[in-house]
Amino acid sequence: MREGEKLKKQGVTFKRVIFWVITILVMIGILGPLLWIYLTAFKSSADIFAGSLNRQLIFTPTLENFKRLFVQFPFFKTLGNTLIMSLGSTVLVMIVALPAAYSFARWNTGGGHILFNTIASRMFPGVVASIPFFIVFRHIDLLDKHIGIILLYMYFNVSFATFLLYGFFRDVPVELEQAAMIDGYGRFNIFRKVVLPLVLPGIATTSVFCIIWSWNEFLFAFLFSRKVATTVTVLISSFWGSIDVQYGTMAAGAAISILPTLIAAWFMQRYIVRGLTFGAVKG
Repeated sequence: MREGEKLKKQGVTFKRVIFWVITILVMIGILGPLLWIYLTAFKSSADIFAGSLNRQLIFTPTLENFKRLFVQFPFFKTLGNTLIMSLGSTVLVMIVALPAAYSFARWNTGGGHILFNTIASRMFPGVVASIPFFIVFRHIDLLDKHIGIILLYMYFNVSFATFLLYGFFRDVPVELEQAAMIDGYGRFNIFRKVVLPLVLPGIATTSVFCIIWSWNEFLFAFLFSRKVATTVTVLISSFWGSIDVQYGTMAAGAAISILPTLIAAWFMQRYIVRGLTFGAVKG
């Protein structure tokens, strides 16, 4: 009996070791690139290109890369453009996706065909739509305009947001809405006062995902902007030239541009966790 307990304890210990080994490897894979970015942002050019491992890890920090980023390049302007277009597109996405997902979940609007066509717009690569969008935007004078890129981000995020919110609305019991009808609530007040508070974690989760996608998007920002509506991702990509690669400046820009999404995810993590597990346990 003691031998069996000993083997059982050894099995549990082995599983714990495997679990922590895998966890550490995953954390290294996730945090390793971030650590490299922030270390490189505070290195001089000599330290960045040093072949010695000691100089890669032990160096004298410098703010030269950040000074160059703020003085020589319109970093704050592109950061503001990115913020405006990310938040603006997310607000428009929520205005469209919330009633659409609710109608699909409650009344199966279109018999499932409209929902499928909405989701299908996200199934093809974004580059496929770049040429027709470019031609249309050129004719209606939306190239290098904030509203143009906002509409592009909205188009590609609406299907994603509708798909996520559809699942959250499906998990809201219909009986709650029927009880509200008995109490004299109209359909709009039921949606506003009963349903929306229940799916608030789902709305937060979807909004964060849309903001992060818009914040990190590069292809459409690169194709549809020139000078006025340039985003931070396009600016950072310009540090990679055919002759010289400005690793320090690139790392400094990336280190700053990462922070807003990290901060947003940190403050909304409670809603994100609730949203990702919404409806997972019933009964």
